[in-house]
Amino acid sequence: MDIKSYSEAGVDIEKGDRFAGYISSLKSDAVSNSIGGFAGGVELDMTGFKRPVMLSATDGVGTKLLVAQKLKKFDTLGIDLTAMCVNDLAVCGAWPLSFLDYIGCGSLNEEIMKEVIKGIVNGCEQAECILAGGETAEMPDMYKGDDFDLAGFCVGIVEKSEMLPRKESVSPGDVIMALPSSGIHSNGLSLARKIIPENDESLMKMLLTPTIIYVKALKKLIATGKVLAAAHITGGGLEGNTSRVLPENIRAEFDYNWEVPEIFDVIMKKGKIAETEMRRVFNMGIGIAMIVPKNDADIVIKAAAAADIRILEIGRLKNA
Repeated sequence: MDIKSYSEAGVDIEKGDRFAGYISSLKSDAVSNSIGGFAGGVELDMTGFKRPVMLSATDGVGTKLLVAQKLKKFDTLGIDLTAMCVNDLAVCGAWPLSFLDYIGCGSLNEEIMKEVIKGIVNGCEQAECILAGGETAEMPDMYKGDDFDLAGFCVGIVEKSEMLPRKESVSPGDVIMALPSSGIHSNGLSLARKIIPENDESLMKMLLTPTIIYVKALKKLIATGKVLAAAHITGGGLEGNTSRVLPENIRAEFDYNWEVPEIFDVIMKKGKIAETEMRRVFNMGIGIAMIVPKNDADIVIKAAAAADIRILEIGRLKNA
């Protein structure tokens, strides 16, 4: 094959430049004016900080991409991508400042990528952070046609004394409070996709329900000073993720009496999946778990009610 140009090799520089120009043209306070440069950033206001700590997180949306491709619906993937990163920061008490995206694709389908970017901007608006930049790489030898993958990167800041978890303060008897999920979020799709029939559009759409961004809710609840630890419930389920923020000698005991979203019941019955495996893989209706001292639970509940945040009590801590 006689290849004499980059475009003949499958990479369209002009299309990439147009796409970068499209992102910078979006009218949103969540989009940095440095888009298109070599690096992006945000101005730091250190007012009120004594010992600021910068935290960072990275994640993707996994095979939820394949569900979106099947339904040809891409506008919520960016919300998922943002959520998976900013929620990880928020449970540490860090508030997101800047977000970066990486898109690897076979051929830059501008219409699809515009929908993805709109979702990312939507997610950044919800998380009150800035899309500071990103990278879109056409790699036709690695991805076929319109196939693509997403990765997100987020940086946040927190006062050192306010970082979570505060494991030294966690003790048996503490209450486990929770914020519900919207459904499957962005974990367990490799199993769910093998159970949900591809021709059942209604169920497939349920798999595409975007991950909730909990930043604003957690800001209000953590501000009470009564949240000792918080966990973002992703791959590994409720027990696996909650254990990450607990001392080794303490375990979580969940009552499992909350209303579980329909999608999990469908997956369990259609796939004949054991309940123990469901709980190990999926969030089962819980997006965030929080540890609160027993005597302070009412304070957190009242703060949630005042901010119109739905909150659940789902268990207690026990000696391991």
